[in-house]
Amino acid sequence: MTASSGKATVLGGGAWGTALAQMLARGGLDVAIWARDAATVEAINRQRVNPRYLPDVPLDDRIVATTDMAKAMTGAQTVLAVTPAQTLRAVLPLGRPYLPPDVPLVLCAKGIEKGTGLFPSAVARETLGAVPLAALSGPSFAADVARGLPTAVTVASEDGDLAAKLAARLSGPGFRCYSSDDLAGVEAGGALKNVLAIAVGAASGAGLGASAQAALATRGFVELRRFATTLGARPGTLMGLSGLGDLMLTCASAQSRNFAYGVELGRGAPLEGLKLAEGVATAGIAARLARQHGIDAPIIAATAMLLEHRLTIGEAVETLLSRPLKTEDN
Repeated sequence: MTASSGKATVLGGGAWGTALAQMLARGGLDVAIWARDAATVEAINRQRVNPRYLPDVPLDDRIVATTDMAKAMTGAQTVLAVTPAQTLRAVLPLGRPYLPPDVPLVLCAKGIEKGTGLFPSAVARETLGAVPLAALSGPSFAADVARGLPTAVTVASEDGDLAAKLAARLSGPGFRCYSSDDLAGVEAGGALKNVLAIAVGAASGAGLGASAQAALATRGFVELRRFATTLGARPGTLMGLSGLGDLMLTCASAQSRNFAYGVELGRGAPLEGLKLAEGVATAGIAARLARQHGIDAPIIAATAMLLEHRLTIGEAVETLLSRPLKTEDN
């Protein structure tokens, strides 16, 4: 694949932001990482490593980190917002004065805003107005991407031409982007798979066995597809990388923060100090949206109640198993 040229800006100096910056730099782009933490910025610039999030990955010399938003945004041809979904509303306005109207913003957070029930693209529209928007989602671990291991994701925009252009711009060695114009489907898949990964992790932590985990992931996917299509997604999108593919990865590896959180939840272990798991914040609002839209989503609802300590793992299992029998198509 031909190397790219130009500058990209990554908003967020965590593991995923650093990994995407490394991937873009490997493909030939100059990359600015904006981060709040001065110590992380200093380490990236002087030691060429992010010691807090990816300590074993030497960073490309094309990457420069800064706490100065204006400096980070100057000259950017693409901006990737890689901060958690619950912080987007606070971070995006900081970049608004420096974001030219024709520069696309690629949302890389997976979740639903707790207070409003909005997906990241809707939050971006409320805070930034009419800017070209896209979302990047799919089965990908930060450590794999940072090391250049083969990864495939989806880049979605309601503007199909923009999605195709961004997919070409963001693809690079070991990182393949497919384009889609189903933004709703890609965002819903990315958000809800995190909730389901907590459920599957909880089953693992509680020692319920691989059969229970497989059942939860499979029936959970039915809920994910039902939820997403009710909100306007195309069913086929959910069968792709940003739906089924991401769910498979997230429910099957301890590298997944959501699965790992669920394991500790199922074990009854202390949860304080665990790495951020977006599904924790998303579960409650996803369950609420399901109720509001009349979507049958018992696994999502049980996961939310489990996280809110309104249900034990044993009670959750009993509730799910005692539901009326139905055909598998429903």
